[in-house]
Amino acid sequence: MTGATYLNNCCIVTVWAPLKKSMALQIVNRKEQTLEMQKDEWGYFSIKVQDMLPGSRYFFIPDGENSYPDPASQYQPEGVHGPSEVLNHKTYQWQDNQWSGIPFKDLILYELHIGTFTPAGTFDAAIAQLDNLVATGINAIEIMPIAQYPGNRNWGYDGVFPYAVQNSYGGPDGLKKLVDACHQKGVAVFLDVVYNHLGPEGNYLNQFGPYFNDKYHTPWGNAINFDNEWSDGVREYFLNNAIYWFEIFHIDGLRLDAIHAIFDSGAVHFWEQLHERIKLLEQKTGRIYYTIAESDLNNPRVVKGAEVGGYGFDAQWLDDFHHALYVLLNKKNKEHFPDFGTIEQLAKAYKDGFVHSGEYTKLRKRKYGASSAGISGQKFVVFNQNHDQVGNSIGGERLSVLIDFERLKLAAAAILISPYIPMLFMGEEYAEDQPFAYFISHTDEALVKAVQEGRKKEFERLQQGPEPEDPQAEATFNKSKLQWQKRTIGKHAVMLNWYKKLIQMRKTIGALQHFKKDEVWVNIIDENALVVQRQSEDGGQAVLCLFNFGDGASTYILPSYRKQWRLILNSKEKQWLEEDEESYSMQQKINAGESISLSPCSVVVYEHNLY
Repeated sequence: MTGATYLNNCCIVTVWAPLKKSMALQIVNRKEQTLEMQKDEWGYFSIKVQDMLPGSRYFFIPDGENSYPDPASQYQPEGVHGPSEVLNHKTYQWQDNQWSGIPFKDLILYELHIGTFTPAGTFDAAIAQLDNLVATGINAIEIMPIAQYPGNRNWGYDGVFPYAVQNSYGGPDGLKKLVDACHQKGVAVFLDVVYNHLGPEGNYLNQFGPYFNDKYHTPWGNAINFDNEWSDGVREYFLNNAIYWFEIFHIDGLRLDAIHAIFDSGAVHFWEQLHERIKLLEQKTGRIYYTIAESDLNNPRVVKGAEVGGYGFDAQWLDDFHHALYVLLNKKNKEHFPDFGTIEQLAKAYKDGFVHSGEYTKLRKRKYGASSAGISGQKFVVFNQNHDQVGNSIGGERLSVLIDFERLKLAAAAILISPYIPMLFMGEEYAEDQPFAYFISHTDEALVKAVQEGRKKEFERLQQGPEPEDPQAEATFNKSKLQWQKRTIGKHAVMLNWYKKLIQMRKTIGALQHFKKDEVWVNIIDENALVVQRQSEDGGQAVLCLFNFGDGASTYILPSYRKQWRLILNSKEKQWLEEDEESYSMQQKINAGESISLSPCSVVVYEHNLY
């Protein structure tokens, strides 16, 4: 692996730069001592340095020109333009020896951004809130990218050192302590990593080698070179990065950003190679490691195994489910998703997964997607909101300020009763109403201006009214921090208890733990209502989940093949309402073939049990 590796009072330093003639190691702590490195046939320069201890800081000097940080730096204590620092990972004393992970099907994911999750915005501060997450029923956190980025506030997708943990969050030891604490509390840790681009400021990869490829382009510039000349070294750089998080930081899973923006025409696709490396690590450690894709392809190949021509991901984010649900909850903003808007589409999202599976779409002006019918529900992650859906609105508005309280409860039930893996966005569980805006802290004034203007033009294109918040302003970042004190008062406390109830149901009802699509039935009641039926693997238990998204009542006749149904959840019961809302009682038991009336904007769940 490239970078600085400390072993027994010496340090082996390696960097890949196949087109460079010479490379020097500049040790900052030793009065700018400069040492020439040796190059091998594969383009790797290396040197073994005695007494280069942890804490030593260094640069590389390619071809006798300028000094640059290590592309595989594991710590940038002075930021993206400063020297890299040598670490000794063996000094951390892990306390998670008993941790064996959580089966993927049992995950309740929670996406969070370290900088805004707490007022302090550090790994240590995040540890203090873990008990609150556990009490809610959360058993897995998904951390937005923490690779070193410019400044001290950023979403993380502008990272430029994929191996270095953000210094302002607490650096490598801070991340280890957070992962350790999570494991001791029964919480898995997923990390969002970005292999499709690097940010602009502090991106020095081109000073070392052909990391980028002008054959393909992404929304962020030239694509990373996974299949052109010299791509072997680039592939190794990112393959090793994935293993690095698993092996050194005990991460349980990775969420891979925008995999559709990675281009590889080779015989063995990068994703196939990555999952082969992960399998080898699993054999070595006896642990299971997960990968979740963000994909804009609507291609079932993403979650199929390499043995059948797939990419091998354990799951992917199911954007279609979000879009189909959103337009039923927030009809005022339906124009955001012009290809969605009917109850039939939500029914398809529940039953099949991808809503667009070969149909023509207005947004893309072409036929799009392939069917995912029959693929296990545990291959998809669903959500009401995430960093993109919230942060890329003009004011960073959360769903809690866009729709009313009753519809918020519907949104929660829709994902937690679904035959998919649910993911919450931080604060969602108590209806946080602070925004989550887009923010940066670049030092390049021209880049700052370009980002500011780019955001304005984007929202002008979408015709979204007033100008967005200034992403460079510290106030924009501070407004985005969670207000934890809200969770125990008023409607926020009611919503928190609603989420706790739904999660508890998901964990204890067998019918909500079976993910075979052939045993999920969805019936449309009318243009605003549908019913989802799920059953346990042995068929002995079934649940009917009835959703009414409309402002009027809907009537449903219970199926005749099960004798009697028992009410187990009613969103209109007094305990789930704001103070001024009127409650609606439902029949506690109802026989097959009888009809029930669903009150407006409500969800009810009935259970039938043969046990």
